[in-house]
Amino acid sequence: MFNRQKYPRHNLNLKVENFGPIKSADVNFGNLTVLVGPQATGKSLLLQFLKLVVDTAYIKKEFKRAGVDWENKFSSFLDVYFGEGMHSAWNEQTRIQYLGNIVDLPARVEEKRSHRQESMFFIPAQRVLALRDGWPSAFNYYDASIPFTLREFSEHLRLLMSDFGSDGTLFPVPRRLKAEFRDLLQNHIFPGFKLKIDTDRAQKRLVLASDIEGGSSLPVAVWSAGQREFVPLLLGMYWLMVPSKSPRRTGLDWVVIEEPEMGLHPRAITVAMLMIFELMARGYQVCVSTHSPQVLEAVWALRRLKDHCGAPAVLLQIFDVKQTPLLIQMAKKVMQQDVKVYYFDRQHGTTRDISMLDPSAEEQSEAEWGGLSEFSTRANEAVANAVASANG
Repeated sequence: MFNRQKYPRHNLNLKVENFGPIKSADVNFGNLTVLVGPQATGKSLLLQFLKLVVDTAYIKKEFKRAGVDWENKFSSFLDVYFGEGMHSAWNEQTRIQYLGNIVDLPARVEEKRSHRQESMFFIPAQRVLALRDGWPSAFNYYDASIPFTLREFSEHLRLLMSDFGSDGTLFPVPRRLKAEFRDLLQNHIFPGFKLKIDTDRAQKRLVLASDIEGGSSLPVAVWSAGQREFVPLLLGMYWLMVPSKSPRRTGLDWVVIEEPEMGLHPRAITVAMLMIFELMARGYQVCVSTHSPQVLEAVWALRRLKDHCGAPAVLLQIFDVKQTPLLIQMAKKVMQQDVKVYYFDRQHGTTRDISMLDPSAEEQSEAEWGGLSEFSTRANEAVANAVASANG
């Protein structure tokens, strides 16, 4: 766990060199850090390295608890942590630097450390697999080829299921999430349904139960793609937004969310971004990877309002939500925080700070928001030229 006083936010840095597609990835973390770039450029690898360096002892403890034995071979540890075959990405030139210090990862994996509390909660891109049979699986259900982050996420969801009441309703639940978020989710993701635990069968499973009396319950297999992708994310938010006076779960400082937009309609992406802002307001250090222009549009709007002293109510107006005191207070906190955006360049295997998100920037990666606005720009130019030619 990092010490917030010892390491000011501008010193929260991770550098990874020569691992897989990454030649040199250098990221300074803000309160919200967004990673963009094409597939297979190393965004997820960097975030998994971040998890590994902040939670090394906890990760080893979880592996040993589940009976995973890497036989004191660092290459085997890489395979059980990142996934089968990933040991080949490590070589003599691989370097990890965190908080300004070189990390001897092989030695760190071998050493015995006293701190074993988790400080980062990781919601992986493959989160839908955690509910593939309608119920989260235990950590040791998965074989050693599955990355640690997915196995641990599924285990957290399994433990979370014991927190709900006898009627088995998971959503909407009054003490889970602010009423404003519950209303938005009901309108845009679960219209006409409740998320419940089906207790009528010998094997528990999650279902969407109709609000209409006598209506049917729908198993995971017939949910919409967006509902299948969002439910694990929602349960992850439940884990983080504890129903207590404390704004954060004890011991957790970091949150990673990979591709929060997966399967979602733009209105639902808006809700997901508001919930990410809520995590920031609660004091979590949030990292997001994305392929969604809408996610960056939200970040761009936040940065511009910060730069020009915009009112918190204006931020909520952009999201088209009610101006309630709770949401205004959340927006006020978020607008006081630091936001960073990094582009992962496939051609050079490097990262570039594009936090300004300036459409007029000379550097193409920033002007096109890491490629996320490239199609829109090209389409606008092509149509404008065609119209001008037709009228000329």
